[in-house]
Amino acid sequence: MSYLVYVAGFGVAVTYFLWVRDARILLRTGLPGYRAAAYHGVLYATLALIALNVTLAWDEIVGLGLVLLALYLQGREKREKVFSGAEPALDRFLGKAPQRKDKERG
Repeated sequence: MSYLVYVAGFGVAVTYFLWVRDARILLRTGLPGYRAAAYHGVLYATLALIALNVTLAWDEIVGLGLVLLALYLQGREKREKVFSGAEPALDRFLGKAPQRKDKERG
């Protein structure tokens, strides 16, 4: 087992993180671009998990390529602009989007 297995595992973790981030922004804003990104994120996270299994059981290069494909496809989803750039980087990283007035609970 080489270091490529760890790289593939990190890629799977990043894929899941991006999926959860899109879902969090969807729940806070309700924007249709993030809805599509969250729904497609399920497929991309599944592809990444299958790729990790390919990496462990069959071929590391093919599995790593599939993980990179999942990350590439997840990054190509069209999303609306939610952040203005004035927010702290940690808030943007974690997907703490401003909640829309019609989405507020209360």
